Amino acid sequence: MTEIPKIQKGCIFYENGGEIFYKDIPVPKPKANEILINVKYSGVCHTDLHAWHGDWPLDTKLPLVGGHEGAGVVVAKGENVTNFEIGDYAGIKWLNGSCMGCEYCQQGAEPNCPAADLSGYTHDGSFQQYATADAVQAAKIPKDADLAAIAPILCAGVTVYKALKTADLRPGQWVAVSGAGGGLGSLAIQYATAMGLRVLAIDGGDEKGALCKELGAEVYVDFMKEKDIVKTIQDATNGGPHGVINVSVSELAISQSCDYVRALGKVVLVGLPAGAVCKSPVFQQVVKSIEIKGSYVGNRQDTAEAIDFFVRGKVHCPFKIVGLSELPRVFKLMAEGKILGRYVLDTTK
Repeated sequence: MTEIPKIQKGCIFYENGGEIFYKDIPVPKPKANEILINVKYSGVCHTDLHAWHGDWPLDTKLPLVGGHEGAGVVVAKGENVTNFEIGDYAGIKWLNGSCMGCEYCQQGAEPNCPAADLSGYTHDGSFQQYATADAVQAAKIPKDADLAAIAPILCAGVTVYKALKTADLRPGQWVAVSGAGGGLGSLAIQYATAMGLRVLAIDGGDEKGALCKELGAEVYVDFMKEKDIVKTIQDATNGGPHGVINVSVSELAISQSCDYVRALGKVVLVGLPAGAVCKSPVFQQVVKSIEIKGSYVGNRQDTAEAIDFFVRGKVHCPFKIVGLSELPRVFKLMAEGKILGRYVLDTTK
């Protein structure tokens, strides 16, 4: 068995918005209910940027190692762990652990647990070579899976798959994906297509348009070019999409989705721009009888289903691999809106 080091490389910051240090840090020891994962690859999510900035109304732990899309190998486990063995592939998700005893956990809504422990937020995450996760919530990854490719599925994939389930649409109906060219959006297009839905993708620029069409979108609407985006979307879908998955970080885009969604449609909120408000005129919402729903991350069953789509080749996340040490550069690109798909960090570099 490979010996576990006492020191590892990781990215850590000591104050929100402060310098991110790529440095030697201690390897954590798993508690009785935890596994220790040798993280091979970690995706980078917009939530990680918010955690660093500290601009959400939920305090992060400090100092903090971010990251919650970690894929790797189990190298140690606590004495109470029975569902993982040394050598198994495992994933670190946003939900690191929950109480499993409250009313939310009992109905399979563990992400809504008041005592939820969050990877890369309240619990040191996957921007390090070794990280711990509650064995109950850790994702089981098939042994033949590509760990770099599956890393973004652990948050981006699970999140949009859960959002599509929340929209409760039927095969053949239209779903609009707002923010379709990014990491979440590119996966939402593919999950929606695999679920039999017709996809209208919304984003800006020709490059993102080409990506969306390649991934299965029937229609691409470039918000940078359209003068009347509401009419354009409604015309393209013969009355408006039956559901909207909002993964963009634009408050205006979120509010506009309430305007162009079809009567009886569902507007699902996923992206979390800091301080944003979803504005829906009451008259319109009542007369159109639309539903506005929040969708957080998925539970254990959602995770297993989302991974199964990936394993069967129905979805893949366009990604680029860079070294863990390049995290500050990735954050800069993300803040500037210059990322197509997802960046995945190789923890050995």
